[in-house]
Amino acid sequence: MRISIIGTGYVGTVTGTCFAHLGNEVICVDVDPSRVERMNAGIPPIYEEGLEQLLREHAGKNLKATLDYDTAIANTDISFICVPTPSDENGKIDLRFIREASRSIGRRLKDKKSYHVVVVKSTVVPGTTEQIVTPVLEEESGKKAGKDFGVGMNPEFLREGKAVHDFQHPDRIVVGADDPKAAGIIKSLYAGYSCPILEADTKTAEMIKYVSNAFLATKISFSNEVGNICKRLGIDTYKVMEGVGLDARISPHFLRSGLGFGGSCFPKDVKALVGKASEVDYEPVLLKTVLAVNDKQPEIALRILKKHIPDLRGARVAVLGLAFKDDTDDIRESRAIPLIGMLLAEGATVTAYDPMAAEFMKKVYPAIGYAKTAGDALDGADACMIATEWGEFARLNGEFARMKRRIVIDGRRMVDPRGKDIVYEGLCW
Repeated sequence: MRISIIGTGYVGTVTGTCFAHLGNEVICVDVDPSRVERMNAGIPPIYEEGLEQLLREHAGKNLKATLDYDTAIANTDISFICVPTPSDENGKIDLRFIREASRSIGRRLKDKKSYHVVVVKSTVVPGTTEQIVTPVLEEESGKKAGKDFGVGMNPEFLREGKAVHDFQHPDRIVVGADDPKAAGIIKSLYAGYSCPILEADTKTAEMIKYVSNAFLATKISFSNEVGNICKRLGIDTYKVMEGVGLDARISPHFLRSGLGFGGSCFPKDVKALVGKASEVDYEPVLLKTVLAVNDKQPEIALRILKKHIPDLRGARVAVLGLAFKDDTDDIRESRAIPLIGMLLAEGATVTAYDPMAAEFMKKVYPAIGYAKTAGDALDGADACMIATEWGEFARLNGEFARMKRRIVIDGRRMVDPRGKDIVYEGLCW
């Protein structure tokens, strides 16, 4: 099929490249000339495991990038809107990019003779496709949805760092559409997949995405709350969650206690769902608590550190891990950001290390030190705080000997203190 992808960020790049790998003809549209140039050269604008190899394989062949909406819409049968949906200062979703993309597509549909399907791939609050995207498309095109063109919602469930794998091996595919013709066309793109394909209306499809992320975030905050209690009782919360996770109704996933969740999805999506609930006059107490527990974890980590170094003025602290999770360079909502901020407010000197995300963190904290290795970050440090679950941190051993005081506060349970000459405390264990 001929597919256009509107927006070449994280979701758009992965979606477009993977659709091309399935044998489709793909045109990616972006307003940034440098992104378009990089895509056409086979260079992904983001880091994602396996993405660069696939993009190099298809760029200039059955995948092309352009600034020109006219070319993209005229030469494709289905368009996926993959633009950002950030939160505003109140946590509510900002839909301006969705509106702009819908207007741009609608104008091009005006002169198009053939049936075209517009699919929202971006994460949007329930009702967005039906109440905003469809009316804008109809207004700009002068045509009728469900008759002259189709509209759908196809949420993504991609983990950063594993997005290519997740696209190729999904747990499920959700197809939202308000007319059967559009639904059939969207489903046909996934004809070769063996996973369940759930059909729903657009509003339900939008809600499935939010509830999925909110539930996973709830598991994390629940685990952290339990972990905070277990630490005070002298109980190993990881052993507790190992037993809990063996229950088939619960599963072991997202039960690791620690600094909390970050990234481009969980914090934003839970806040947006809270905002949507307030619009319909409902107080989402549980979801607000999920966010509150998450915000509290870095504060607890600092409190543990101050048990060992009550006055942090002049203390040198190594922060290991800056990305919000391993296998990505994304620092959005990383728990390292508030942690570093609190350390600086206490008068500490911070030296940070991350194998991939340092350049992005320099834009947030340009004045702190950045080391090229974990060992260099630990050199002469009074304390170490681990903020990201990079596998290399589990292999640290002799590097701790380079520290001045060898105090390790582990926010991700990466270090086994046995046999190491360190003062070790876990955040929740």
